[in-house]
Amino acid sequence: MAEGWPYWSILVVDDEPGMRNFLVKTLGPRCQTVHEAGSAEDGAALLRDHHVDLIILDIALPGMNGLAWLKDLREHGYTGQVILITAFADLDTAIEALRAGASDFILKPFRVPQILNAVRRCYESARLARENFVLRHTLARSQFADNGLVGRSAQIAELSASVRRVAPVNSTVLLQGESGTGKELVARALHALSPRAQGPFVPVNCASVSPEQMESELFGHAKGAFAGATRARDGLFYYAQGGTLFLDEVAELPLALQATLLRALEDLQIRPVGSQQLVPVNVRIIAATNRDLQQEVAEGRFRKDLYYRLQVVELTLPPLREHKEDIPDLVQHFTSQLAPVLGALPLQLTAAEMDYLTQYDWPGNVRELRNLIERSLILGTLNVSALYAMDKKRRAASAQPTDLHTLEKQHILAVLDSVQGDKTQAAQLLGISRRTLERRCAEWALP
Repeated sequence: MAEGWPYWSILVVDDEPGMRNFLVKTLGPRCQTVHEAGSAEDGAALLRDHHVDLIILDIALPGMNGLAWLKDLREHGYTGQVILITAFADLDTAIEALRAGASDFILKPFRVPQILNAVRRCYESARLARENFVLRHTLARSQFADNGLVGRSAQIAELSASVRRVAPVNSTVLLQGESGTGKELVARALHALSPRAQGPFVPVNCASVSPEQMESELFGHAKGAFAGATRARDGLFYYAQGGTLFLDEVAELPLALQATLLRALEDLQIRPVGSQQLVPVNVRIIAATNRDLQQEVAEGRFRKDLYYRLQVVELTLPPLREHKEDIPDLVQHFTSQLAPVLGALPLQLTAAEMDYLTQYDWPGNVRELRNLIERSLILGTLNVSALYAMDKKRRAASAQPTDLHTLEKQHILAVLDSVQGDKTQAAQLLGISRRTLERRCAEWALP
């Protein structure tokens, strides 16, 4: 496949063998696959067995003409690009073609540069549509996203060096670490420093989508695949073509879907729900979890073969309590990052306030610190009420040692109390998922 050309599968439908041969020879070396058919009926049969990104379609065909088939394709949910070609056309035909969903319209005879430019325009249109979809999908989660790792500690220096080593290769990466340690940040850094940086970065939180919907979310679905599937839809694997798919909280996937994911990773093909088509994918996978996957495997909740497939390269992110010397840098980073967005004045912390921040153990890790800085910028002063009073911590520390679990429980209870028990809001303030918060409450027999 020629460099710089789309990783695309193309179908040429024309009843003239010479035209089909010309297009196959022109596009074959530049694209992934070029199929050919002599009629709309043959093209439809081919589409049942193969995924096609672009159809180059003659209008004058035996049987169903190209324009009628285009309308039928769109009515049945085909979302790919379609270039109509014809030797006989007028302005009315061109208008009708565009209204029917044609991406481009070319008159025969045409030269090689004309068809190549048309294919490039279609690819650019599809790329922009894909990027818009990804942007809408990730906007809420990536409002203040940044690709830099902040800190000068030995732990962060080692992690940064590992990211630089791993980013250029195409291997699957497994990120392990507590909630809030910055796994998505590291995943974005791996993408930004990789040869796939110009492709999309598509994150999906495996805990935020119901198990019933997750297969369709990842792999797409055909029209009529299930109740409510009124049209075909591409999945996130397809939208990540040429880029990186980030599977956050991968341990939350049900076992049946783990098997499907493993097959997709092994074969580099996906099958949309309710479809017989196998769609080739060119995607790098980065997975993340805050659980011990080896323990999950031992207890039968995670497939051993998928674990080893994801664990080609494994990076562990340190909790903030293990590199507290980075807190001043992180405070400065979040302040400079968020203050302009919020229209707030930068925080001016006293030595005592900074000392407090470095004494606290941060069970919610870097995300919790960032949330504290955001709230404090809005209020105009360091807001530690959501944590708990400094004198209370000192009294507890002087009376008896306080282990991490007790500290975490005190903090979570304080946050729950501040929002009148609203677990969704409390989880957002703590920087953890609602499922994680509910798991903690169940452990402590809280309602």
